[in-house]
Amino acid sequence: MAREKRASFADENYWGKPVPGFGDPDASVYVLGLAPAAHGGNRTGRVFTGDRSGDWLFASMYRTGFANRPESLHAGDGLELRDAWVAAAVRCAPPANKPLPEERDNCLPYAAEELRLIQPAVIVCLGKFAWDAACLLLGIRPRPRFGHLAEHRTESGPVLLGSFHPSQQNTFTGKLTEPMLDAVFKEARKIAGPGVMFRRQ
Repeated sequence: MAREKRASFADENYWGKPVPGFGDPDASVYVLGLAPAAHGGNRTGRVFTGDRSGDWLFASMYRTGFANRPESLHAGDGLELRDAWVAAAVRCAPPANKPLPEERDNCLPYAAEELRLIQPAVIVCLGKFAWDAACLLLGIRPRPRFGHLAEHRTESGPVLLGSFHPSQQNTFTGKLTEPMLDAVFKEARKIAGPGVMFRRQ
């Protein structure tokens, strides 16, 4: 996927490898997305970085105290997360941004290891694909119904919290608004407990 460059990024060297998770290793909130965008994370090497979905995600995380800045432009831009970790169910950019179940299943061990090490209180699932992936990771059966602000509490593991994905399709049509996305992170904070957060200047 790193061979096909967008004209505006023609002079850049694309990352073109699996994109790791990013954030605070002591996080109580784990944010799980779909997959790196072909000209976003696949280009920059950092998840949700350099694309419109990332613009929405990190702006919301900034407004709700999880990020020190509202933009995620490139890997060296100074963005820091506090009490949050962001990752994708699929770690490489899939063709047409539509990962197959096999790709998800091949990549899930990376998220499983992150969850084992981080042990978050909440998993924010950005979209149904991420919700289903989280259910697989936690062995949740039957699978609870996905929805925006849907919650599923497990016996001894993290709480699943659903959110519509901040894709252009959802944000352009108004299916997802800034207040709706902020409400998800405010609810995640409420579930996870106080924790240390960034304060906006």
